[in-house]
Amino acid sequence: MSRIGRMPIPLPDGVKIEVIEGLVTVTGPRGTLSQPLCNGITLNLGDKQMLVERSSDDRTQRSLHGLMRTLMNNMVVGVTQGFEKRLEIIGTGYRAQATPKGLSIAVGYSHPVVFNAPDGITLGVDGPRVLVGGIDKQLVGEIAAQIRRIRPPEPYKGKGIRYLGEYVRRKAGKSGGKKR
Repeated sequence: MSRIGRMPIPLPDGVKIEVIEGLVTVTGPRGTLSQPLCNGITLNLGDKQMLVERSSDDRTQRSLHGLMRTLMNNMVVGVTQGFEKRLEIIGTGYRAQATPKGLSIAVGYSHPVVFNAPDGITLGVDGPRVLVGGIDKQLVGEIAAQIRRIRPPEPYKGKGIRYLGEYVRRKAGKSGGKKR
């Protein structure tokens, strides 16, 4: 048995789950998320918990069992608490400003980079930090990665956009060697 797949998913108050023709819809105080169920995976809804079950014991069913349980749990957590990623901008003159549709990021290019947030994502600026929030864990991570990709941290001075707490391995740079 999958250790992750057989763990029950607690359902907080205010969370409503519907399964219609293989599509799971989770509704909560923060919004609604949908996810198609894989073949052979079923949901067993209880009073305050949900179990993800598989129909057979073959390799693909075992691998999908834990995956679907994790996706369902992320949906429940997303519609109740939400997810957040934090990025920090490091460098002299590097900064971000919140705009009505997203961010304006100045990170050493000749022009500020305008990043528009998709629906369901909130972007905020707190000094040198950028906050990416939303109810869909996958979308929050993807948007944070796209913002980081604008100017990834470089190894010599460490300037750029990085995740909060990310370690950037530094290089020594040029040494004043012998002249020939």
